[in-house]
Amino acid sequence: MDDTKTGPLAGFTIGVTAARRADELIALLRRRGASVLHAPALRIVPLADDSELLAATKELIGCAPDAVVATTAIGFRGWIEAADGWGIGEELLERLRTTELLARGPKVKGAIRAAGLVETWSPESESLAEVLERLLAAGVAGRRIALQLHGEPLPGFVEALRAGGAEVVVVPVYRWMAPEDLAPLDRLLDAVVGGAVDAVTFTSAPAAASLLSRAEERGVRESVLEALRGGVLSACVGPVTAVPLQAQGVDTVQPERFRLGPLVQLLCQELPGRARVLPVAGHRLEIRGHAVLVDAELRPVPPAGMALLRALSRRPGWVVARAELLRVLPGAGRDEHAVETAMARLRVALGAPKLIQTVVKRGYRLSLDAGGEAKYGEVPAP
Repeated sequence: MDDTKTGPLAGFTIGVTAARRADELIALLRRRGASVLHAPALRIVPLADDSELLAATKELIGCAPDAVVATTAIGFRGWIEAADGWGIGEELLERLRTTELLARGPKVKGAIRAAGLVETWSPESESLAEVLERLLAAGVAGRRIALQLHGEPLPGFVEALRAGGAEVVVVPVYRWMAPEDLAPLDRLLDAVVGGAVDAVTFTSAPAAASLLSRAEERGVRESVLEALRGGVLSACVGPVTAVPLQAQGVDTVQPERFRLGPLVQLLCQELPGRARVLPVAGHRLEIRGHAVLVDAELRPVPPAGMALLRALSRRPGWVVARAELLRVLPGAGRDEHAVETAMARLRVALGAPKLIQTVVKRGYRLSLDAGGEAKYGEVPAP
């Protein structure tokens, strides 16, 4: 069986803004049938001037911290590798062996153990909020705490520690920067505004902020926000990632566990749950993002056909005039013949011509089964 045609995300298009681990996320989505539009909103680069990292490392070797928080596996490895390059790798490892070493999650734990170290503690939730809670509950007044960053600030984390009386040493390993090639991100923004994607995934707060920043540069910020507040779902890997979007009034969904697998599973629930389902001419019609399931068979439909079908489904069983359909048809101009042409192609795409009935001199209607309107008529159009 071909999962791309039968999977829970078949017929949906999902934007992916991740740079790091994008291949893994894209593979998970495609395996469940989704079409993916990849547009990295950021790129991860080593510090152009590593003097800040070197200074922080020497400071920690010279004056031992009471605790070290490792936030990402790639960042922790990069730190150890940089120290080795400077000839102070063993000194850093020795210092880390004598301190409380907190790991954000299992991947960080793996990097710590690969360096010959053992973490003191790691939360099951992989949440930095839980790490912060542990530190604050134990008391941080007068303690020296090192925080390994991976290119992005951690909203509220450093401030909360300092408010509790801790001395915080920030260890920056990488920087987030705008992508060198902005074309994919621009294509995603255009797709969001045009309703050509059903959801956009975010795996870091800087990526969400970068997407909005690029929209601002192009003069489409309000259009993008309007789409994200409306029909385009914003799926974030966790609450910190969602902050830039929620600050702009965008509702987001997040899995209970802040990992890629649960994020994909959440999309598998959310997107099909938004699909319009109607009993039409003896068939089960499920209207998805860029395709239709006719009796569970996936039928790709061109954009013009989807526009017509959505217009008809808003009032199932009712006649919709050609003039009204012409207004929703992309780039159709004023010739109602364009509606007839697009309708003919839609019927071919659906593979069941009787789903849509022509009402002479009036327009078209979905051939809703008896009782179907009462059952489905109140379902909101996607």
